[in-house]
Amino acid sequence: MTDDKDVLRDVWFGRIPTCFTLYQDEITEREAEPYYLLLPRVSYLTLVTDKVKKHFQKVMRQEDISEIWFEYEGTPLKWHYPIGLLFDLLASSSALPWNITVHFKGFPEKDLLHCPSKDAIEAHFMSCVKEADALKHKSQVINEMQKKDHKQLWMGLHNDLTSFGPSIGNSWNILQKKMDSVTSLLEYIRQQLNDLSFRSFFVLWLQMGNCIH
Repeated sequence: MTDDKDVLRDVWFGRIPTCFTLYQDEITEREAEPYYLLLPRVSYLTLVTDKVKKHFQKVMRQEDISEIWFEYEGTPLKWHYPIGLLFDLLASSSALPWNITVHFKGFPEKDLLHCPSKDAIEAHFMSCVKEADALKHKSQVINEMQKKDHKQLWMGLHNDLTSFGPSIGNSWNILQKKMDSVTSLLEYIRQQLNDLSFRSFFVLWLQMGNCIH
């Protein structure tokens, strides 16, 4: 895991220059200036929603504001996908900054999930961590962590990202300690199918004596 720290640091500090623009049909009292942010690739849009909302509320009447949501070139952006994933899927070939449109009306019920609170983001994040751990380590890492470790992991991610902190912080320290103790003979195999799609799966190598099968 020590050799991976430089790679993790590069991923952690990856930022996407982004321009938030209010949808043209939104009712405003004066012209709304775009809002620029460097979005962390490993974060979620809902963790920067408060900043974006605060900026555009300055030119809007309270009665014209409802649940905020984002879209890119007509595609609603799913809040439960990491920002880096959304960018890679939809805009990786586009020029920077990434232009995201902000809406305060017309929430697309069929396309997006509602996000009632930051607790929902935390619950989703921990669910993703548990799924990944189940695939890679048969849940050994998560099962050995106490509830306070789960909370510290989330707070490390949330606080480091929202404050754009200078270090990787608590999230890496917790995972490194837990994952260093896990040894595995699982190997990640990627298979290309005839239709040019890819399928990923794990292979478990069995060690018998001095031989691995």
